[in-house]
Amino acid sequence: MIITTSVFSQQTKHLTLEDAVLGYYKGLYPERKSLQWVEGEDRFAFVEDQSLYTQIAKLPALIKAKPEILFSQLKKAIPNLRRMPYQFSVITTSETVFSASNSTYFYNYKNKSLTATINLPEEAQNQDLNYKAKAIAYTIDNNLYIATPTNPKIAVTAIKDKNIVSGQAIARSEFGITKGTFWSHSGNKLAFYQKDESNVTDYPLVDVTTTPASLNNIKYPMNDMGSEIPKAGVYSLKSNSLVYLDIDTSDEHYLTNLSWSPDEKYIFLAEVNRDQNHMWFIMYDATTGKKVKTLFEETNDKWVEPEHTAVFLPNSNTTFLWISERDGFNNLYLYDIKKGFIKQLTHFKWVVKNILGFDAKGKNVLITGTGSDARETKAFSVNLKNGKTKDLTPEAGTHQVQLSTTGNYIIDSYSAINVPRVIKIKSLNGEKENTVFTAENPLQGFQLGTTEFVDITSDNGINLHGRILKPANFDPNKKYPVLLYVYGGPHAQLVTNSWLGGSNLWMQWMAAEKGYIIFTLDNQGSAYRGFAFESIIHRQVGEQEIKDQLKGIDYLKSLPFVDANRIAVFGWSFGGFMTNSLMLRHPGVFTTAVAGGPVTDWKWYEVMYGERYMDRLSQNKKGFEKNRIHNYVQNLDGKLLEIIGSVDPVVVPQHTMTLLKAFVEAKKQVDFFSYPMHPHNVRGIDRVHLMRKVLDYILINNK
Repeated sequence: MIITTSVFSQQTKHLTLEDAVLGYYKGLYPERKSLQWVEGEDRFAFVEDQSLYTQIAKLPALIKAKPEILFSQLKKAIPNLRRMPYQFSVITTSETVFSASNSTYFYNYKNKSLTATINLPEEAQNQDLNYKAKAIAYTIDNNLYIATPTNPKIAVTAIKDKNIVSGQAIARSEFGITKGTFWSHSGNKLAFYQKDESNVTDYPLVDVTTTPASLNNIKYPMNDMGSEIPKAGVYSLKSNSLVYLDIDTSDEHYLTNLSWSPDEKYIFLAEVNRDQNHMWFIMYDATTGKKVKTLFEETNDKWVEPEHTAVFLPNSNTTFLWISERDGFNNLYLYDIKKGFIKQLTHFKWVVKNILGFDAKGKNVLITGTGSDARETKAFSVNLKNGKTKDLTPEAGTHQVQLSTTGNYIIDSYSAINVPRVIKIKSLNGEKENTVFTAENPLQGFQLGTTEFVDITSDNGINLHGRILKPANFDPNKKYPVLLYVYGGPHAQLVTNSWLGGSNLWMQWMAAEKGYIIFTLDNQGSAYRGFAFESIIHRQVGEQEIKDQLKGIDYLKSLPFVDANRIAVFGWSFGGFMTNSLMLRHPGVFTTAVAGGPVTDWKWYEVMYGERYMDRLSQNKKGFEKNRIHNYVQNLDGKLLEIIGSVDPVVVPQHTMTLLKAFVEAKKQVDFFSYPMHPHNVRGIDRVHLMRKVLDYILINNK
């Protein structure tokens, strides 16, 4: 299938690289509207012209009637407020909650009064609000606190040992873990993660902004070395008491996907062994911390990776849905804490991404997933009794969906390769559907190329999705140079049916202004194609991915308008690993390569990610050695630039510095650039410098 972006008339404007890199700030990405549901009503809210409006869901367009809140009213109640909030934490039928600086405000918009304020210390981080309790959990350094309107600093932990960290994400944010605090439904109790990093080695990063430069040691658990020891605690806000769940994690196993029962009696954890091939779903008493029972287990000879919490059915304290890919794709399974396994609810041959909630009658669960096209994200309702499924978003594209708290409507915001953005309000009964916003094309009038989807068959017969950008004023009789942009690793997908096919504006600049073809392929090992597709990389990261990318190169070379002698490659992080692998293990294919933040030796990558895909070094020495970039430096044939952030805490500088040493020892010339005091990626205004460095290098050398 080929879908092409429309060719714009009157192509008189020209992108600059700076505008392309800073496109979000330059108004070159489709306009967004921040719509959110009012709690308990079929009404949504939105901000326009420094005012907050609410609107009944069934109305046909955004109607700016009488505003609920004017900024001047908020300013009167909160004199130090600088602007109207763009997003609110909560909007009820009478109250809004929002944060500004380190304060959270509860504002009654019916009587125009500030009803409560929670002020946090300036150093507070990891803020987590529970509206019902009017309480915020937060961290300072390694300890956890709670703030209320009457007490800004209730100490949950007061641990002096800096190796013990409370209330922050653990397992380096793997397993879907994005935070470290978890309020019970009514806000009476707070569960939290705690990690003991005493066994984790220090990794030295250097701060060059001090005189003299100073040492910043971070905790970095490298493959096959000491890992963190996790715990889970429960704090009662009413009794001011703290208990820890009775779990022995001295074996360094993982505590993932913490969830509460709706009645606040139990906590559930998906516990995964360090080898990541066995998971136990365990139920704990939230008052005593004692284990109640193991509800079920999952095993796999490659890996088990739970990434979603248990979701309880409406009006039930016992029955819940669990997302698992045990049958090869993420599907829904129904369990009961008393009866155990009930049934597999869905049998999709595509990936379920998330559970949104339930409809008003509690008969259907709403989910997001790819549907039949892995490049898309769509929303579906699934009947809890028979699994009957309805597509709520039949429009092709990538949908972001919010379910109303009433369970009657959804806000559906979507884009597609040639659709900048459309927002619709849809009733779940199918009776109402209104388009409330259609974004204009922000690139109208600019000289652009065309963006097309392509499919390629791998050497093992798998259909792979790719994207090709052709230059402006494309002439099929000419020969064009190519830039392959690659990532290729797990948990990522670059080719999507979203605006411009998921491409970045710097790619559009390179195609339109520099006459380049930009090509990207989602190889096996990348996301949203099912377990077999992703897990083919197990113990041999890089092998199948390289084969797939080279199939992409074969496809390009088959095109009469491609200059097969002028192909370059660029990627970052896992894409940097892929860039180095392609350049050095297959010399002669690429003239030029830029590897950013690259993994060069998997033994130096962290435990949680690296051991899932490669096992431990002691278990897989051949696999580690085969994919070690240093072993191929003598093959360098062409121009290669390595780029890092000098204080990268993700892919630590050791990867690239040792690779440079190997190049020197092999008497091979290579280029290198470090961005001082930048972490794993270079963001902000300095990103313009980065992309100019990368693209100039390619333009100069890919000849």
